[in-house]
Amino acid sequence: MSKALAESVVWELESLYEGPSDPELEVDRQWCRQQADSFAEDYRGKVSELLPQALLDAVYRFENLQERLQKLLSFAALHFATRTHDAGAGALWQATLEFYSTIRRDTLFFELEWTQLGERDAQAILSSGSLDRYRHYLESLRRYKPHLLSETEERILAEKEPAGTSAWSTLFDKVVSQLRFGDKQRTQSEVLSDLYHAERDARKLAALELTDGLRGVLHILAHTFNIILLDKSIMDRLRQYPHWLRARNLTNEVDDDVVGALVDAVASRYDLVHRYYRLKRRLLDYEELFDYDRYAPVPGLPKKVFPWGEAQEIVLAAYESFSPRMAEIAGRFFDERWIHAPVMPGKRGGAFAHSTVPSLHPFILLNYTGTYRDIMTLAHELGHGIHQYLARKQGLFNSETPLTMAESASVFGEMIVFRHILERIEDSRERAAVLCSKLEDIFATTFRQISMNRFEDAIHTERREKGELAPERFSDLWIESQGAMFGDAVRLLEHYNIWWCYIPHFIHSPGYVYSYAFGELLVLALYRKYEEMGADFVPLYLELLEAGGKARPDELLRPFGIDLADPLFWNEGLTILEDLLSRAEGASGSGSDSKEQA
Repeated sequence: MSKALAESVVWELESLYEGPSDPELEVDRQWCRQQADSFAEDYRGKVSELLPQALLDAVYRFENLQERLQKLLSFAALHFATRTHDAGAGALWQATLEFYSTIRRDTLFFELEWTQLGERDAQAILSSGSLDRYRHYLESLRRYKPHLLSETEERILAEKEPAGTSAWSTLFDKVVSQLRFGDKQRTQSEVLSDLYHAERDARKLAALELTDGLRGVLHILAHTFNIILLDKSIMDRLRQYPHWLRARNLTNEVDDDVVGALVDAVASRYDLVHRYYRLKRRLLDYEELFDYDRYAPVPGLPKKVFPWGEAQEIVLAAYESFSPRMAEIAGRFFDERWIHAPVMPGKRGGAFAHSTVPSLHPFILLNYTGTYRDIMTLAHELGHGIHQYLARKQGLFNSETPLTMAESASVFGEMIVFRHILERIEDSRERAAVLCSKLEDIFATTFRQISMNRFEDAIHTERREKGELAPERFSDLWIESQGAMFGDAVRLLEHYNIWWCYIPHFIHSPGYVYSYAFGELLVLALYRKYEEMGADFVPLYLELLEAGGKARPDELLRPFGIDLADPLFWNEGLTILEDLLSRAEGASGSGSDSKEQA
């Protein structure tokens, strides 16, 4: 039934290439090879001598080359994402990664030479005005100056990358996506969906089946984790990063102190998590809440299965009520087949939005099973997609946004749809249930992601200090981090111990997860601004999306009066969240008592 919900909603990748045998793939590979060779011939060893206009010409050529490369990578990645069991798709993806590494090897001199330029000379070039369009791109490259190696060393690292972390990431995707769970041999997405089932026995069965399936490949996944951790520790040491998260923070264009303040603020309010799950236990009338009860629908939440067409109508209507321009863009994802939604064997689990290249358009992958939560996931990924679509005008180098800002756009999209749904519910019991469901999403985006950040911090630190971690040690650190968040409000059973091993962010993007909490608390502040400003907020927000990554996040947020450097900012977001929790407690007729809050 879940497959039938959206079985015909598959993307059309022809805007990239007609298929894996499209001759244009080879044409573009040859073009990239020729352009890389001529670019190196024209500019290697000469960047420091370039006048502003000549440097602008070089950046423009380099951006065009990178865009064509990204087009090749995008097609191979998207083609592989829906058929990880297909040897041909896997081979194309690996070959494209290897091709990309060779082009990067032969052109990385350009960014290295620019970064090594003296500060006075660099500022003189930037102040000329000729390079204003690329000013942020060029300035942001220079923040890596203390961490770059010689060109020879960087070339070696670039050439070996296809046999490094990217290869282990691909193995992880293949192993996890091809697993089948339980007697019905269900996919991971189908089993995880049952953790939201109304029946407790169904949730428990899903939890046990997930654990049984993962246990069979735990040795492979634990080894993969260890290799990723080791590789990162080596790279961080070579590049002289002072701690495991510095590289991620630099990429996100956010100071270590800001991230530290975020993590500390969220971890200091785990009492809100305890409060919520005690409320949920009362609403479900359970004596004890187990890990597989975390996402049980509270009484009053619609139990229906939402057909794909209805999900589309809900999300588009919500975006229309906020901004017709955003609704128009969102509509194109449906009308022009930029979405892949059905649950399928061999398809990568979870959901994502892929920006591809500015000259084309983004694509969205979902595993749609018809739940209310799936509607929120659709809203989330469309938030990413609209952001990516609007930022195209900045070009490749300025359209790429730090993860912190990218997640803010997606979470804001969720908030738009949630508010739209809530305003149209007349039954008080159903309103309370929907509010609780939204709180769970916020908690998962904020507190759970920070608890996972604490897990990552523990495994990266221990791998560097003590060596390879046994699966049991991963599990110990996982339970420590999760137990701190849930306290005694949720009992974590033994099967939950290995649930760290299937989470892709730990593999694909180490350090990524705090970006969700960053985005969530930022969105709470932005949405409060929207409530204060009304319609005047919308053009400001669209300008923020259109700006893409042309400036630092703190600069982009200045028009909203938001100061990320203020240590109290994150506490303000948590206060808004506490207000929502108090509303849920009041709406459910289950006010918290002081003893249970302690």
